Amino acid sequence: MKLIRFGEIGREKPGVLLEDGTRVDVSGFGADYDEAFFASAGIAKLKNWMAAHAGSAPRVSTAVRWGAPICRPSKIVCIGLNFRDHAEESGMEIPKEPVIFFKATTSLVGPNDAVVIPKNATKLDWEVELAIVMEKSASYVRKENAMDYVAGFALHNDYSERSFQLERGGQWVKGKSADTFAPLGPYLATKDEIQDFNQLGMWLKVNGEFRQRGSTSKMICNVPGLVAYVSEFMTLLPGDVISTGTPPGVGLGMKPPQYLKDGDVVELGIDGLGESRQEVVEYR
Repeated sequence: MKLIRFGEIGREKPGVLLEDGTRVDVSGFGADYDEAFFASAGIAKLKNWMAAHAGSAPRVSTAVRWGAPICRPSKIVCIGLNFRDHAEESGMEIPKEPVIFFKATTSLVGPNDAVVIPKNATKLDWEVELAIVMEKSASYVRKENAMDYVAGFALHNDYSERSFQLERGGQWVKGKSADTFAPLGPYLATKDEIQDFNQLGMWLKVNGEFRQRGSTSKMICNVPGLVAYVSEFMTLLPGDVISTGTPPGVGLGMKPPQYLKDGDVVELGIDGLGESRQEVVEYR
């Protein structure tokens, strides 16, 4: 299934995206896509509910806003420098182990919401990434069975304010956590929807020009490895997000570096996970 949420900010409802592109309101199922939903085998229950009610469930107009496909999770864990060529373009050493940092959960927004340049920001950058969403609590899991804990995958743009990230004391979280810096979706594809998460093409454009083209096959540490690794250091809860790193082509790595400005349009996509679009706007 492809899980979606829709509606006004702060008043989103749960839905399902059908194969023909129709959005179905599944509020009648009785649960939003939060920690409790994933922890209680909500995906399997919803699949059964859809088998009985999909035909009669309300349809959602194409004019209605897309929300993030999950409710605000307990944490958004990010992996830095997980593509060798991205580390090289950033002028950083290839990490011996995955680099872990966080994005504040308040940065989560819908896939097509505007991205807001924070106050005093000068170097807003883009990063197309594959996001993992957890289905079960995971602590000290083994790589061999890590996928048993995963609900599915989503498209994520890990926006970064490089001046905050790299010039304000070395705390990456400061450059990653502004409001609107984590557009997720348009949908969460359950893991049965994705045939091979190790071979997903990914791309990003700025104002219609390609900036990033890559593949999850180029990850230094793959999806099961990341789930196992992160679970060594913290308990991952149902609904938590792991964002797995970005391929080369970010603004920081260009010569000279190029950053986003008011009015720019960023478009991105990953095979099987849809596309999203954000307009850049100044803080007002």
